Amino acid sequence: MTTNEESSTGRYLVLLEDNSTIIGTRELTRLTGIRCANTADAAGAAPGELFRGAGGIVLHQLGIALVSADAEQAAALTNAARESGPIAAFEPERRVFAIGAEPAVADGEFTWGLQTVRADRAQPTGKGVRVAVLDTGLDLKHPDFAGRDIVTGSFVEGQDVQDGHGHGTHVIGTSCGPRTSQAGPGYGIASEASIYAGKVLGDDGSGSDSGILSGIEWAISNGAAVVSMSLGAPTQPGEAFSAAFERVAQRAMERGTLIIAAAGNESERAAGKIAPVGHPANCPSILAVGAIDSQLQIADFSSGTVDEIGQVDLVGPGVDVYSSWPGAERYRKLSGTSMATPHVAGVAALYAQQHAERAWGLWARLSQTARRLPLASTDVGAGVVQAP
Repeated sequence: MTTNEESSTGRYLVLLEDNSTIIGTRELTRLTGIRCANTADAAGAAPGELFRGAGGIVLHQLGIALVSADAEQAAALTNAARESGPIAAFEPERRVFAIGAEPAVADGEFTWGLQTVRADRAQPTGKGVRVAVLDTGLDLKHPDFAGRDIVTGSFVEGQDVQDGHGHGTHVIGTSCGPRTSQAGPGYGIASEASIYAGKVLGDDGSGSDSGILSGIEWAISNGAAVVSMSLGAPTQPGEAFSAAFERVAQRAMERGTLIIAAAGNESERAAGKIAPVGHPANCPSILAVGAIDSQLQIADFSSGTVDEIGQVDLVGPGVDVYSSWPGAERYRKLSGTSMATPHVAGVAALYAQQHAERAWGLWARLSQTARRLPLASTDVGAGVVQAP
């Protein structure tokens, strides 16, 4: 994959072959002299903290190493990835962002989003299901989350999970907030799910691949059935998906964890521009979510399927979505595939409560029960997600 200085952190991801984390780490050190800290020895630490005193870190469960490498070391790892051995792939680490959201200004008893996905009449509540939302954190002081089962983890160096941005609180509200609220319409889908709030984006809304991967490892370690990621980076038509993220998603599936991610907001459909699904949602083993409006039309900004790399799998409500917000404001309406993604994640938790299947089985159920729309599948995939 090609990347420029603005899209790359200057570090690299090294994908190790399945069940080869130890031998792969040794080979990495042999080839480059880089010695890596291991998350198995410091669970829950932010990547930047582990980097101190080491040339890299290894996300033990995922079989991924993050390294700083000079040109000679990078060349050695590139060559190793082309040959048979424990090093499977080598690629630049990307900068990632909370996928842009535009403020709007209510709905009735329930938001239009909950009504569209039928969560307003669903019996299951997600009770007993662990949903990990990897974003900018959560406003732990928000009254709508008082008394909820919440586990937190921060993978942003120097910042705790308290949401200083707002994006994370908003998407957690849609996926796992209350279905009834005294302050306004009910806006949450899996209202009794266990919330795993992972801060992988800083209070400025940006982060990196290593933070996301650390959050995924944390979610898998905690037995999350669903990981929701309203984040990503733009891609170009024909640009290959990340081999590292694809393998990680496969490994997550093997452990019973479904990863759901926002397709991206790069399109300008009114001007005739349809942008490809962004990173990491363009990986085949990550469920990519596009956005529709209240008229069940594709949102102008929603990225779509433009070639054989990356496709939209489902859509959810993503325009003028009302949900929780930090501080005195309490609530806000936003638009973006970021807002559509937690609708799908919340519905996934409802099915996970009802049925034993996980991973690919849960993905299949979401697709099979989706409401078909008279729109191109390249824009909406199987259709708009529907609650049981």
